[in-house]
Amino acid sequence: MLKIYKTTPVEKKIKKCKKITTDCWIDLTSPTKDEIEKVISKTLIDEDLILKMLDDEELPRIEQSANATLVVIDTPYLKEEDDHKYKTYPLGIIITKNNYVVTVSPKKTNVLDAFKQGKIKDFRTAKKTRFLIQILINTSSYYLRALKNVNKDISEKEKVLKKSTENKDLIDLLEIEKTLVYFITSLKANDLVLEKLSKGIILPLYDNDADLLEDAIIENKQAFEMSTIYKDILSSITDTYATIVSNNLNNIMKFLAGATIVLSIPTMISSFLGMNVPLGSISSNNQAILVISVTSFVISLIIALILKKKNML
Repeated sequence: MLKIYKTTPVEKKIKKCKKITTDCWIDLTSPTKDEIEKVISKTLIDEDLILKMLDDEELPRIEQSANATLVVIDTPYLKEEDDHKYKTYPLGIIITKNNYVVTVSPKKTNVLDAFKQGKIKDFRTAKKTRFLIQILINTSSYYLRALKNVNKDISEKEKVLKKSTENKDLIDLLEIEKTLVYFITSLKANDLVLEKLSKGIILPLYDNDADLLEDAIIENKQAFEMSTIYKDILSSITDTYATIVSNNLNNIMKFLAGATIVLSIPTMISSFLGMNVPLGSISSNNQAILVISVTSFVISLIIALILKKKNML
């Protein structure tokens, strides 16, 4: 998909364009071959820079060619809205020397929606370096918002686990942990990109750009720390409930073992008395069944009390 945007110099509002012009923003989302060729013919960007960004596993980095600079970052992607399940996908921002900005991503990212809707303060497509930094800030902010949803999910799953420990609930916790692993890995890689840009060697930093970039670095570090904390909390919760499940199973097995011992006493007594051997006077006693039953019950009760004292029942 190819979309072209440009901010008007007077109204300073974002609008869609039909043609690629100087100082415009070209947004490519999973583009076709014809769309790629159209962009290349107008911007003279190396085709390799765009094609690389169609790989879902492309790593965050900075790459320079003869007439353009490619900045790759990882952005959150919402897989399932109801369960707040996220993954990360690369977003490439290409800044050309002939005044074009091209964003390329293998999947649609919500990070750029605020720019398309004109919700970003002081956003100008002509100010390419600032546009890049604003994307970086918005990406870090989006991570923070996603982490709030993840934290909410952790709290909800914890409440469910207090009532029952079904396999499905534990699998849901595993999915949340996978999300946090994606976030930690991506945020760490994004931090390296931000640090390189902060040196001002890759792209020149103009007025207030350095301050904006510093804000992006701070927010990215904050998101990284939050992801690490949530992962540690989640790991602790998972380990705790795994221990609880194991402990409950041990208690059940211990109770069944104790109950088996108690119930085996009457069986053993009746088995001994049922043998084809002389039993003396008890065999001719009319109350023999009562005596045997009472004796079995008393012995079983004594054994049960002993096991209870040893916390086996």
